[in-house]
Amino acid sequence: MKNYQVVKWIGNVVFIALFGFVTFFGIGPVLIADGSFQERMLTLAVVILIFIALIIGIIFWNRYWNKKQKQG
Repeated sequence: MKNYQVVKWIGNVVFIALFGFVTFFGIGPVLIADGSFQERMLTLAVVILIFIALIIGIIFWNRYWNKKQKQG
């Protein structure tokens, strides 16, 4: 296994962990919080934006390392 493959795997594990943290700490307050409806929807909007950023990040991460793999 080459170094770039190890880095790619570590990066993917980090992204999976980030998705797990955002799901646990982001969706939990939306479902269980005792705040107002408006507050819960604002939290949901922020969580969705974080998910979108993570999805874009992992797409670019994998494209970068796939290009690196093809070059090497």
